[in-house]
Amino acid sequence: MVRLFDDTTQEAFGIVAIERAKQLALERELDLVEVAPQAQPPVCRLMDYGRFKFEALKREKESRREHNVITVKEMKLRPKISEHDFQTKFGYVKHFLEDGDKVKLTIVFRGRELVHQEYGRKLLDRMAEELRNLAAIERNALVEGRNMTMILSPAHKKPGKPETTRAEDDRDHEAVAVSDEPAVEGSQPDAQDSQP
Repeated sequence: MVRLFDDTTQEAFGIVAIERAKQLALERELDLVEVAPQAQPPVCRLMDYGRFKFEALKREKESRREHNVITVKEMKLRPKISEHDFQTKFGYVKHFLEDGDKVKLTIVFRGRELVHQEYGRKLLDRMAEELRNLAAIERNALVEGRNMTMILSPAHKKPGKPETTRAEDDRDHEAVAVSDEPAVEGSQPDAQDSQP
């Protein structure tokens, strides 16, 4: 005896004999699937099991595609950095953010530099201000021991493959489709054929 349901019509048959459940599955051209073997009596469903597996696989692929892996890159700076070095490091940070990665900016204080933390804070604020179109401040400047850190996260999603329509894809394939005939070396197309 099993408790039987039909997934396609949302019909509940109640408790039926296993032979009757198999007969119903054959009549409706569906599969008999046991979904809760621990229940008393066990619960079975009439369903297209191949379609069920296909849709489950499709949902899993969709969820995997939507899952973005975000890494955190770290850029270390010194409070007495020159303008050229700042611009170089700014370029790297900008590149990381455009790729969709988070960036941890770290100001490293050495010796008595720790007394003048305002220089490090000004540097981090300047970096965040110049990157305001690309980044959002995820964590404000925070002193951790001899380091001051700030975390920037990208303002936009990680760029992926651009979406194309089916018509554009067909056009691309038509442009690639060339004659299947092999080229004959030394032949002139149609020029010799037109001469008498």
